Amino acid sequence: MTTCWVIYNGSLISDKFADQARLVADAAQRAGVEAKAVKNYEVLMDLSAEAVLPDFAVLLDKDILLGHFLQSRGVPVYNDPAVIGLCDNKATQYIRLAEVGLPMPKTIVAPKVYPNFSILESGYFERVIAELGLPMVIKEGHGSFGMKVYLIENETEFYEKVESLRGVDFVFQEFIASSRGRDIRVNIVGGKIVAAMQRHSETDFRANITNGGQASLIDLSEAQETVALQAAEAVGAEFAGVDLLFGENGLPLVCEVNAAAHIRNILEVTGINVADAMIAYILEDLK
Repeated sequence: MTTCWVIYNGSLISDKFADQARLVADAAQRAGVEAKAVKNYEVLMDLSAEAVLPDFAVLLDKDILLGHFLQSRGVPVYNDPAVIGLCDNKATQYIRLAEVGLPMPKTIVAPKVYPNFSILESGYFERVIAELGLPMVIKEGHGSFGMKVYLIENETEFYEKVESLRGVDFVFQEFIASSRGRDIRVNIVGGKIVAAMQRHSETDFRANITNGGQASLIDLSEAQETVALQAAEAVGAEFAGVDLLFGENGLPLVCEVNAAAHIRNILEVTGINVADAMIAYILEDLK
């Protein structure tokens, strides 16, 4: 029987990560695969020893090194850890999306500034404000569920934030007022749209459900479908949760691509279990 590991991060205390792994493992079991939900630290990456490994692995974590370890032992890993690594840093992701010309908010990647130094007197930040205006959004490179994303309303907030982020990868981004408190999540598997939902919040500029947002069904426009599929393809993601913003006149903008997107909320909203499509895609891909 074909075997697989569904890997999640065992150090995170929220049950949402184990729940995500159970959804995928259960889908694999329904497809006749012997599946096991595995915490990342349960795999001993002993480079000098042989180990009993699965026929394939679904990596629902950002433990990129574990993904590369499994690949080095001949285990197919979904998504490819290189793709997860690309998407895990918003700066590298936006560079890739801009490279292929996808519509997105105007974005400036912050330069590397070491923690014990400052470029406040260089004139750099004044150039950023002149380009993007205020309010603007600052996003740390690493962050999930809308965390580490900040709406900057004035210059005082701006300078306090950039000083606090010395030593951290981050980007400055145009604030899309027409999409304040609302966005779209599109789940894509193997180049096909499986499910989509609209998210909205009355209390926060972010629409993430984790931050108190609500979700509802949505019929995607042709433009939204096209941009979402192109975004997933641009980063090389076989499984993707693409977040779209509502630009002027409703034109879609790419907010970000999640290479380890959670699927519980979209299941509850749409009744579609994305995990079934993920496993079906993998089994076809392995033939």
